[in-house]
Amino acid sequence: MATVTRSTILRLTRPVLLAALLPFAWSAPGAPDRATAIAQSGPSVAVNPAMFADLRFRSIGPHRGGRVTAIAGVRTQPCVFYQGATGGGVWKTTDCGYRWIPISDGQIETGSIGAIDVSDSHPDVVYVGTGSAAIRSNVIIGRGIYKSVDAGRTWKLIGLRDAGQIGSVVVHPKNPDIVWVAALGSPFGPTERCS
Repeated sequence: MATVTRSTILRLTRPVLLAALLPFAWSAPGAPDRATAIAQSGPSVAVNPAMFADLRFRSIGPHRGGRVTAIAGVRTQPCVFYQGATGGGVWKTTDCGYRWIPISDGQIETGSIGAIDVSDSHPDVVYVGTGSAAIRSNVIIGRGIYKSVDAGRTWKLIGLRDAGQIGSVVVHPKNPDIVWVAALGSPFGPTERCS
């Protein structure tokens, strides 16, 4: 039976360690050498901007306004979706989610969205219920129901401003002027009955 000693283990693992560390020792053409990188790592030394001349910024996300609490699609337009965030307002995509554009900024009083629905009979009619009903440790109060008749370009408050958190909005399948709403109410106190 062979005896394994410490020197045997070191001889066997040294090639593996060198192979694992080799990628870290290699530097790309034009990259600063190790001595330059170490010299520039001190807190009082400025970073040479030339080191970053070939780098370009790009957004890697997030591309939306926070945790999604509501989403609705348009049946006749397979790549059009609306989404509502807990604190980021209403966003829209027209390319199946590749790009999301904020469409409620400056028009809806609160960024907290609890529900969205699109009319099946008139897809330019969109309803948004504000105030996420998924109560967590921090809550933004809802400020009513909003309606858009131009696919989210403009929004108008249509009621229930003091209803609190709105968890569901459903548009009548044939009449875009009829909408059913489920409201949780105020998370901070009693809520009077709304109609």
